[in-house]
Amino acid sequence: MRWNSPGTLVGGAAVVAAAVTLTALAWPDATPPDHSAPAGTTEASSARSDTRPAAPTTSSGALSKPPSTVPSVRQFEAARGSGWRPGGNSGVVIAKNSEQLADEGKLIAKELKIDYRGAVAAKAGDVELALESGKQAGPESYTLTARDGRVKIAGPDEAGVFYGTRTLKQSVRADGAIPEGVIRDQPDRPQRGLNLDIARKYYTPGWIESRLREMADLKLNQLGLHFSDDQGFRIASDTHPEIVSQQHLTKAEVQKIIALAGRLHIQIVPEIDSPGHLGAVMAPHPELQLRDVNGKPTRGAIDISQPAAAKIVDDLLREYDTLFPGPYWHIGADEYQALVVSNPEASFPQLAAAARKKYGANAKVQDLTTGWMNDRAAVVGAKKRDVSAWNDGFFPGGVVKADQNLQVDYWTGKEIGARPPLDYLREGRSVINLNDEFLYYVLGQPNDFVYPTGQRIYDQWTPFVLRGTKPVPQKYSKQILGARFAVWGDIASAQTQDQVAAGIRLPLAALSQKVWNPVKPDLSWAQFKALANKVA
Repeated sequence: MRWNSPGTLVGGAAVVAAAVTLTALAWPDATPPDHSAPAGTTEASSARSDTRPAAPTTSSGALSKPPSTVPSVRQFEAARGSGWRPGGNSGVVIAKNSEQLADEGKLIAKELKIDYRGAVAAKAGDVELALESGKQAGPESYTLTARDGRVKIAGPDEAGVFYGTRTLKQSVRADGAIPEGVIRDQPDRPQRGLNLDIARKYYTPGWIESRLREMADLKLNQLGLHFSDDQGFRIASDTHPEIVSQQHLTKAEVQKIIALAGRLHIQIVPEIDSPGHLGAVMAPHPELQLRDVNGKPTRGAIDISQPAAAKIVDDLLREYDTLFPGPYWHIGADEYQALVVSNPEASFPQLAAAARKKYGANAKVQDLTTGWMNDRAAVVGAKKRDVSAWNDGFFPGGVVKADQNLQVDYWTGKEIGARPPLDYLREGRSVINLNDEFLYYVLGQPNDFVYPTGQRIYDQWTPFVLRGTKPVPQKYSKQILGARFAVWGDIASAQTQDQVAAGIRLPLAALSQKVWNPVKPDLSWAQFKALANKVA
């Protein structure tokens, strides 16, 4: 991991934290993991003392300091001046040909408690938002200039300008002002977010919307919704209403969540997990449950040798494909129990026979399972979406190969037959980091899981640490698209939704720092935690 470079004078200004090159390694001075927090507690309970530098100096002779934000900005060009702070005459205005930024403008005006004046010329004290194309600038990049009592936030796309308003909001909240100078900022990783299991634990729409607002301030851009599992199916269905749990989200509630996410530049990643984790779907359809050679039912597993199994899952995929308009879909594919026995072909002869019939004499149960995954990906991928599956749904060898376009959500190396991350990277696959060692918040802490802490993520984890604690080589950087922090409801009653919100707040802040800015943070964990508490 590259360390911050010392500031150097450029044309009378100082460039601070200018490193934007992708970097790779976990840091050698990482501290031991902190597993001391008991169930139901949170790092947020500590005192909220601020250890960041003081607000920008009002002396025109001194250089300003970088803004206090989570995540920290990638590049700051210091200047001499008092910076900008909201005043009685301040307002938010929209630059010419940038009318699409009205929502962003109204939101930041409300948050800063200043006027929103729309598409008019900027004057002293104003914040101006503008769409401006830049050389090789990504859609989430922005430039924020604070000069002579004004602020201008410009970017090539609405998302980047929105992130610039998050920087402004946090700096004002932390220090009362945005420092004089120029910020040039963009994320290190394109996919950054939270994965939420709403199948095993019901969360209210208002709670989910609050998480979206929290994520937006941290510049996170994905919310994964795992809404089908053995314990529940949590979104209303028109095609199969019989499978829906009593506590569930209506489609109107989901549409409201999607609309808010869109305004906050967050994409929803829906997930219907199959062919395992389908207990709620099969409850009213017991004839579809997988049974072994002795007739014993296999928990959560659907019998993929039956055409009716594909039909019900595809019915649901097509139905929710219409509800969720975004560019991502998750098809699960993990923990299919037919493949965790020593001899799947002997234990499940109907699956073995179906595999040979469909894929030839040498095909096995893993080939039938891989073919199932490919077929489900084709259903939701018809609209050219990016489709992902869990890493333990990809198998080596075999007659049938997983579709090369499938992205890998890497979560574990602990499952039977699970392969190391390098196997997928060497195949040229894109990978999203959900390392269960650092990024799994499993309610009740079963199976040796421990609630992850923000400190451990901040001190020891980077996007390159895909499995355990060891990073993969830097040369695979472009294939590692980002990371999501995952909340799983294994023991749903272990925490209330408010306890979950408190428990994940600092881990989400630490994650946001690591996927946005690749350099080693300047702040100690204690300083970062104090700042995260202050800007929240």
